[in-house]
Amino acid sequence: MSLWKRISSHVDCEQRMAAYYEEKGLLELRLCLAPWIEDRIMSEQITPNTTDQLERVALKFNEDLQQKLLSTRTASDQALKFRVVELCALIQRISAVELYTHLRSGLQKELQLVTEKSVAATAGQSMPLNPYNMNNTPMVTGYMDPSELLAVSNSCNPPVVQGIGPIHNVQNPGIASPALGMVPPKVELYDVQHQIMQALNDFGNCANALKLLVQNYGYMLNSTSSPNAEAAYRSLIDEKAAIVLTMRRSFMYYETLHELVINELKNWRHQQAQAGNGAPFNEGSLDDIQRCFEMLETFIAHMLAAVKELMRVRLVTEEPELTHLLEQVQNAQKNLVCSAFIVDKQPPQVMKTNTRFAASVRWLIGSQLGIHNNPPTVECIIMSEIQSQRFVTRNTQMDNSSLSGQSSGEIQNASSTMEYQQNNHVFSASFRNMQLKKIKRAEKKGTESVMDEKFALFFYTTTTVNDFQIRVWTLSLPVVVIVHGNQEPQSWATITWDNAFAEIVRDPFMITDRVTWAQLSVALNIKFGSCTGRSLTIDNLDFLYEKLQREERSEYITWNQFCKEPMPDRSFTFWEWFFAIMKLTKDHMLGMWKAGCIMGFINKAKAQDDLLRSVYGIGTFLLRFSDSELGGVTIAYVNENGLVTMLAPWTARDFQVLNLADRIRDLDVLCWLHPSDRNASPVKRDVAFGEFYSKRQEPEPLVLDPVTGYVKSTLHVHVCSNGDNGSTSGTPHHAQESMQLGNISPQSGITFYSPTRLEESDSDASETAEALASIVKSAQPNDPVISEITEALLTYNYRQYVY
Repeated sequence: MSLWKRISSHVDCEQRMAAYYEEKGLLELRLCLAPWIEDRIMSEQITPNTTDQLERVALKFNEDLQQKLLSTRTASDQALKFRVVELCALIQRISAVELYTHLRSGLQKELQLVTEKSVAATAGQSMPLNPYNMNNTPMVTGYMDPSELLAVSNSCNPPVVQGIGPIHNVQNPGIASPALGMVPPKVELYDVQHQIMQALNDFGNCANALKLLVQNYGYMLNSTSSPNAEAAYRSLIDEKAAIVLTMRRSFMYYETLHELVINELKNWRHQQAQAGNGAPFNEGSLDDIQRCFEMLETFIAHMLAAVKELMRVRLVTEEPELTHLLEQVQNAQKNLVCSAFIVDKQPPQVMKTNTRFAASVRWLIGSQLGIHNNPPTVECIIMSEIQSQRFVTRNTQMDNSSLSGQSSGEIQNASSTMEYQQNNHVFSASFRNMQLKKIKRAEKKGTESVMDEKFALFFYTTTTVNDFQIRVWTLSLPVVVIVHGNQEPQSWATITWDNAFAEIVRDPFMITDRVTWAQLSVALNIKFGSCTGRSLTIDNLDFLYEKLQREERSEYITWNQFCKEPMPDRSFTFWEWFFAIMKLTKDHMLGMWKAGCIMGFINKAKAQDDLLRSVYGIGTFLLRFSDSELGGVTIAYVNENGLVTMLAPWTARDFQVLNLADRIRDLDVLCWLHPSDRNASPVKRDVAFGEFYSKRQEPEPLVLDPVTGYVKSTLHVHVCSNGDNGSTSGTPHHAQESMQLGNISPQSGITFYSPTRLEESDSDASETAEALASIVKSAQPNDPVISEITEALLTYNYRQYVY
């Protein structure tokens, strides 16, 4: 029985704890993942006592929590999928430390309540008495000499939880806990470190037996023949066979530990890819992974030395088993060294030619093998997807002299010597000033474009370990190469899809062409939330789902639906539309979006219905993203007739002239902002947008600047009713920029277009120009306003109205 079930069996306890979790909005999370949260937090082997330690543990918990939520995305229950999306959005809004400490404190309160109710006595021994500090063994930190590792005492045995035995399960580390149900529990790195130290401690006993064997072997060689010589010889053979058996067991144990560490590194790389879409990422966990690599290197180095020493005890002519073990250990050490070479700082995944960029690689073996004493130089080339597949799947033998010919482009400053930092034991090579000068592209098939083609940076070097040469290499995450900024949106579609849905282990760069909406909604939410600072709501995601669907509604969304096929009745794809909105929000509406002033993703019909249902009626308005124009935002409001009016969308081009908040301030028809949160109440316009208004100077009297010869002007926005009754049918009303020039009153009915609107092809602008021309003709001689109007007409190429 889970802890929460015990709490819920007492109404007063349940109400008390429900109120506690609801303070941070975490009750839904606690209910949805009750067993997992308990297992995960209660298995913590150390109590975070410092700020840095708490932050580290909290970030790790946050990562594991998101992985757990993502693991439920294949569920068939649609309601559950939406709950998962909401929970993911919740995690984005709360800091990792705040989330972790609140849940951790909550479990402590629950334990106290359970104890008070004497429930623990009937719950068996499945719950530790002190789950937050279950072992008194100090956590091993820092970097130890190999001899110190071998001298680790039995005090470093894996911690035993009262009633359940050792935490680790090396024989079957992937077995799923009944409480978790769907996925195996993750093995914590500090648990792996304890296991490696225990293995080294056990291997120390084997080393002692080997030392005694070598000593007895020397005695036998130096002694004269004796009646007991045959028995001593047989005894040595038995002792050696026992040591070989122990070594084989130790090696099998090493392979298990090595697999655990490699899986952690794969998870780290997978999270690194997710971070490319904006997901939270604890880069610092790589230090813990390096610690495991260093300990494994110490383990395998001692084992290699022991095997070589054992082979010197020649009791029989041939020992194929021992020879095979030597080969296995040597290959294991080589594989460990090669797998520890990674890209820790990824290059930009959308890479523009002739643009400088940076990246770095790291070798997670630190100073263990002494390579840092003669640091190698790392080279970098760029490979196409086909080249990468050929190299990885065929296990091509790497020859440094021939690799340069396999490059699909030309990169400047593509070599760097590795450096060892003594203070943090980081052994890395930084490429700070690389530049892609040329790129060779493959022939395109069908509807493929250059923005679909994936490349990768290939880093490689050669070094010597234990008298044999090792060539190591690693690939970066996929990159898309562009030559112009207009290729960027589609390129980000390729990268976003790959980062979100690539398998942890795959052939470069194979990716599924369809995913469930539950999967895609999480990816879109992460992408938009990281870019704009506020996650999407469930209503927003429902609207996006509608946009992606075609005639036959399906649980799956294909790559073509995502970014290839135009949306119904539109000339652009879903991704082009989504990307344009994301860019507009980030560049021009970031503060307002984060403050919740923009409803955003909502269709016209629902916006109209919500506004008409508003209790405040006339003057209530909301802001929604246009679904007919790329990167547009529009205002829908209840007009004086009680009907909904929708203004024509504004784009980034408009906001370069006058920002959104100031446009809203100019429109007196807007009074109450309809809330984006369905549970909130409307807010007065100036309260909602006041902090975003720009400071305006008091209007000055008409004065001609003697230096420039111009009269200052200001821009204001108003809505032209044209006698319209405010209905939403037909063409939406256009919000036009008006400009007060000199003594021309805005009540004169003349609307002046800004430079972005006054174009010769614009019939309305032509009419405005004609009106201006008539003013010029009827004005008094030497009127200072005339020069300003004439200059405006000439600037916008309306000469026919001047001459």
